[in-house]
Amino acid sequence: MTASTTFVRACGLSELEEDTPKRVELDGTPVSVVKTEGEVFAINDICSHANVSLSEGEVEDCQIECWLHGSAFDLRTGKPSGLPATRPVPVYPVKIEGDDVLVSLSQES
Repeated sequence: MTASTTFVRACGLSELEEDTPKRVELDGTPVSVVKTEGEVFAINDICSHANVSLSEGEVEDCQIECWLHGSAFDLRTGKPSGLPATRPVPVYPVKIEGDDVLVSLSQES
């Protein structure tokens, strides 16, 4: 991250349920915010295989699964773990300040 990285409030930490994705829109970009395994992740909400919302899928083992065809994406890297998706989805840096979950749309990967 650079000193010029801009973070915006995505939601409240208290609004997140464990392993339940929350869809937010930041500057017109759909983002899925997920609290799992003691961490909070932000990943682009659109599956790279089919144009559907990842936040409607399930979270398990630090992965979010696309409900339509079953591809799962690593919440840390955005990389798919299996077909039919072959391209990663963007992941974004997250900071927690008090109850605020802050996300930067500059990509980590």
